[in-house]
Amino acid sequence: MKQVNPEGLSSPPPTGVGDEIYALVQRLFPICRSISGDGVRQTLDVMSGHIDLERHEVPTGTQVFDWTIPKEWNIRSASITGPDGQTVVDFADSNLHIVNYSLPFKGILRLDELRPHIHTLPEQPQVIPYRTSYYTPTWGFCAAHDRVANMPDGLYRVEIDAELKDGSLTYGEYLHRGQTEREFLFSAHICHPSLANDNCSSLAVLAALARSLKGRSTRYSYRFLFAPGTIGALAWLSRNENRTCLIDHGLVLSCVGDAGSPVYKRSRRGDAFIDRAMAHVLGRQAGAKLMDFSPYGYDERQYCSPGFNLPVGMFQRSVHGTFPEYHTSADNLDFIRPEHLEDSFRVLTDVIDIVEEDWTPLNLLPKGEPQLGKRGLYAAVGGQKSSGATSISLLWVLNLADGQHSLLSMAERSNLPFKELAASARLLSEHGLLSAAS
Repeated sequence: MKQVNPEGLSSPPPTGVGDEIYALVQRLFPICRSISGDGVRQTLDVMSGHIDLERHEVPTGTQVFDWTIPKEWNIRSASITGPDGQTVVDFADSNLHIVNYSLPFKGILRLDELRPHIHTLPEQPQVIPYRTSYYTPTWGFCAAHDRVANMPDGLYRVEIDAELKDGSLTYGEYLHRGQTEREFLFSAHICHPSLANDNCSSLAVLAALARSLKGRSTRYSYRFLFAPGTIGALAWLSRNENRTCLIDHGLVLSCVGDAGSPVYKRSRRGDAFIDRAMAHVLGRQAGAKLMDFSPYGYDERQYCSPGFNLPVGMFQRSVHGTFPEYHTSADNLDFIRPEHLEDSFRVLTDVIDIVEEDWTPLNLLPKGEPQLGKRGLYAAVGGQKSSGATSISLLWVLNLADGQHSLLSMAERSNLPFKELAASARLLSEHGLLSAAS
């Protein structure tokens, strides 16, 4: 059973952490990423300047459960040139102009032959959609509907200088070692090109979170995984299947930089500690929402598949697929803000505090209420504000410290902030009124 930590809860993140996170997003945004290739490696290179990432390469053809690692994809250029010699669409202008994982192609096509290979959003005519063809070999372009709606008849030159070859899938991870091998897993997909919220925001927030832990002694070990969506998580699970039993808590992050209120999707278990901790933290934020698990979303689907059933939930702000900027060029650097990135960062630090500081106290004077006044613990007005404790939180801790209630259970029962109850328990322990339950 955990003993009281005399160092208490973590200190607040430094002022300006949102600006630091946003600056990293700005560096990551221009990179053309996919589920494999040099874009992922370049992204990990940038992130390695912030945390000590370990890089892993999984060769093409490797079996990962029911999936196979595909050929590696890299692209150099792609364009459509019109009958008048003018460039209609150019990959150099936006990473989203090419269907991600497009086959190489070079040829001259009539307009009616070309149109099926151009994807637009007529209902959002000024934005470029994001499309992929990871497992269905084809080629194509994406463009703003207004840009291509009135293309004249004639012959169009199409060039896609891309390469699909035997290579590898790349993922990176960072492990902050704690006092035990029990782990908290943080995971974010690294495969989306030039989409700020989905998912440069999560990569940058997790990099900042990992860096904030470097100087902190923790009970748990914290693993940060940056892997391509679906296939990357499966690759990691297949390589670490014998270690998944060490994962006590987990969060998948996506879309954590926009103005939407925080949203948490519960794990498949529904009542895991991470589900309760996130519910407590978000329950104190106006507009925050909790969602039940569903097998649709991001890599929580893999971690929560029945063969693993890990205690992993998903944290986001605006729910993926529900906002008009999702998977379009409108998900740009103007769509996210430093203050929202910082708020997401603080949610995660609050959850880590609960994971680290939760323990089950035992009242050493359980018959009646201990006299707090003679111990200087029961101020006439205002409670123990300097310690973070209050009179009511002291009373709740003493009353529920029967060896059956952890601090999180007390927070759920009393509807008081976990930090306040933790401060009260620490104060009561210092005055010999509490011990850790055996």
